[in-house]
Amino acid sequence: MDIYETDTDLVVRVEIAGMDEKDFSIELKNRQLLITGFRQEVPERRAYHRMEIRFGEFSISIELPASIETDQVLAVYGDGFLKVTMPKSQPRQILISD
Repeated sequence: MDIYETDTDLVVRVEIAGMDEKDFSIELKNRQLLITGFRQEVPERRAYHRMEIRFGEFSISIELPASIETDQVLAVYGDGFLKVTMPKSQPRQILISD
């Protein structure tokens, strides 16, 4: 997983190969990003010599280092990677009324 920041966005990039978009979900609550899913095991019997691709449920929880604009979050899944782009909240000037 990669987490990086640009001038305007916070970006989370997760390798989730071999899955469909319907197999995982993304939730954002306050400054907590949660990615959960279920990777189906292949139904055929196999004798593994080495196994690094895990099957079953998974959960990734990330504490975000900045406040973000939740209504502008964009998630894209392709080529085995999920990329979640979250615009950072910008300070707002508050006008003082008379």
